[in-house]
Amino acid sequence: MSSAAAEATSPPPPNPALILFARGVIARLEQWPALRIAVEQGWGGPESRTKQRWLVSELVDAFDQQQQSTPTPDAEYVALMLAQVLEDEFGASVEDGSVEVVAADVVALWGAGEDAVREWERKAEGARAKKVDVREEVVDGDEDDDDDEGEWEDEDKDEDEAPQLLRAAGDSQQRPSKPEPVVDDDGFTLVQKGRR
Repeated sequence: MSSAAAEATSPPPPNPALILFARGVIARLEQWPALRIAVEQGWGGPESRTKQRWLVSELVDAFDQQQQSTPTPDAEYVALMLAQVLEDEFGASVEDGSVEVVAADVVALWGAGEDAVREWERKAEGARAKKVDVREEVVDGDEDDDDDEGEWEDEDKDEDEAPQLLRAAGDSQQRPSKPEPVVDDDGFTLVQKGRR
């Protein structure tokens, strides 16, 4: 095989600007708490880390002008891409506005210099050292809860009141009693303003 034939089949050398952009995208995504939680908690299954790397490659490919004749993606396009990947691959829906912030940062990284990318990498290093605080929020009225309600309705209908707290031994403070509801002549209970 001649050297000319070998050169014709080998891929072109990577674009240095694209490599720099990829480094910046990796660093920026490593700082995004929503994606970090999804990866660390394995929301994307055992291949969650692989999915994170795949997301980086998708973003880099979207900006690669050598492969496409389309204009450079804008923040809206990147935000839609990020939101869809989180939803489809990790089962996460982010509503804290961070998708738009990350998308704007990714767009700003395109064409940014070495100093800007190194700054993002420095921040990513600091973010890796910190653990993301995860709190699960339980929402009342889930569909799963509706199925069980019928089983409990028949039992102890008079137990609808919340249990009263017992005072601890030695607790001599008297709590102010709750005022009785005011009922008007038509039998309606009047709403009273609470004390603040």
